[in-house]
Amino acid sequence: MPRLLQFDHVGVTVHDLDAATAFFTGLGLEIEGRMPIEGEFLDTVTGLHDARTEIVMLRPPGGGTGIELSRFLRPAPGPLPEPAPATTPGLRSLALEVDDLDGLVETLAADGFGLVGGLGSWEGAWRMAYVRGPEGIIVALAQRLP
Repeated sequence: MPRLLQFDHVGVTVHDLDAATAFFTGLGLEIEGRMPIEGEFLDTVTGLHDARTEIVMLRPPGGGTGIELSRFLRPAPGPLPEPAPATTPGLRSLALEVDDLDGLVETLAADGFGLVGGLGSWEGAWRMAYVRGPEGIIVALAQRLP
């Protein structure tokens, strides 16, 4: 029986690739590569015709599960949807473990990225916050407590 080998990455489609890349590198992710993609491969896997995209692959320091940011040049992307609340079905957030939640939330606020709600604690083991990043992307930031 076929089996899963690893969780490699999550793909996020954005309008402004540079702004999204700056946001995630500001959180500490590192750029693994950036490239345009078009042709039969892209058309086949996306089910689109004559598609062209540019991607940036990001990974945490030392490797691990990545984030692939993608900006479609063809076909033209639709309008940005309104930011959805946490109750909306579908992918709601990307979660990242951090070492200084308060400091990172403060830095992001200075850059114009605010909290969705507040800072919460879970069973004395974690502190966590949702931050709304560029284009409404929700990033869950979690700090393990000693």
